[in-house]
Amino acid sequence: MFTPTRSAALEALADFVPRAGSQYARSRNVDAGPGRDNVSSLSPYIRHRLLTEREVVAAVLEQHRLSSCEKFVQEVMWRTYWKGWLEQNPEVWMRYRRDVDELAQGGETENAAYRDAVTGHSGIDAMDAWALELIETGYLHNHTRMWFASIWIFTLGLPWQLGADFFYRHLLDGDAASNTLSWRWVAGLQTVGKTYLASQSNISRFTEGRFSPEGLSTTARALVEDPLPARSALAPPELSPSGRQWGLLLHEEDLDAPSLLAEHPLVGASGQASGSVPVPVAMAVAGFARADDRSPLGASEVVREFTRSALGDGVGRAQPLVPGEPRVLADTFASTVLEWAASEKVDSIVMPFAPVGPVRERIDSLRAVVASEGLTLTMLQRRWDTLAWPHASRGFFPFREQIPKLLAQQGL
Repeated sequence: MFTPTRSAALEALADFVPRAGSQYARSRNVDAGPGRDNVSSLSPYIRHRLLTEREVVAAVLEQHRLSSCEKFVQEVMWRTYWKGWLEQNPEVWMRYRRDVDELAQGGETENAAYRDAVTGHSGIDAMDAWALELIETGYLHNHTRMWFASIWIFTLGLPWQLGADFFYRHLLDGDAASNTLSWRWVAGLQTVGKTYLASQSNISRFTEGRFSPEGLSTTARALVEDPLPARSALAPPELSPSGRQWGLLLHEEDLDAPSLLAEHPLVGASGQASGSVPVPVAMAVAGFARADDRSPLGASEVVREFTRSALGDGVGRAQPLVPGEPRVLADTFASTVLEWAASEKVDSIVMPFAPVGPVRERIDSLRAVVASEGLTLTMLQRRWDTLAWPHASRGFFPFREQIPKLLAQQGL
């Protein structure tokens, strides 16, 4: 269903844009099954920034007024909002990671009810079909994800963390913020006390009668947790390095180097700079990715292959930016990165910013090692995130009120 290249992503965007207005708003909640064309199905590309949020919204606004396409624009902005919220509440991610580790080590993933749910044998026809669709395609309709999570938590009585982990291991568009916080929202943790309850009638209506599961829970008591610590301040964007022999190291969170570097023209050793792309002065490009960092249970082969291929595409498209041949590193070990830096005579590593999640954890570990070897590591943050994330400190509705202003600041 998804070809992991930017060219395929651009084709999919062009195909969807005419339908992004009132047609999308009317039909977006319907899940007619695989092959659906009432939603964009762009999320795997946006999640890895084979397409950027800005260019997707810009393309839609070229053909539709904001009042007509606001439902779609809001869906794009939800992903931005979740990332900004988690960036200010990293304890939520750390708790989730600890919980999944403890549940897996405690044998909960060997529980018969869990095994049945993740293999399509729960006995609830809708759940079983959705589990198999997710495993086979790496994708589920957004409305279906809500139904699935609700049935998992309130009908099957399974830990929400393991449900989130199941999604994260299999979703091509799974990211730490959107996935974790969406499951928390269904469970009544994200908006405290407010749960989402799937019903037979709602499922039947919006699947056009494909499914009408019986025996679903008719109550959804909100889960509870220990109070969260005070919100963390957003770190200021790191400054671009200058006057150094720098190399760009891409990762699976952001794979469009040309647009990233257009926002951050870097100065080479010669002191020259370009207004749109960096001057390649003793510069190199490489990429590394490890989808299995998503979970102690690893990632699905569908996710691993998509991530590997998307990384290769991103690294390959960076070739015009460098004098040499871009490389995909064999692994994500710090020693491999240092070997690459030494071979390319790089003393400053530049990376796209990675939000809270497994890639950020990988980079934080790498930063300490490269610093001990006398190298610097800088993460470049996109203006889209820098402008939007400070507004993600509360609920989505206050954030939504800022969308027109945020788009104007982006020149849209």
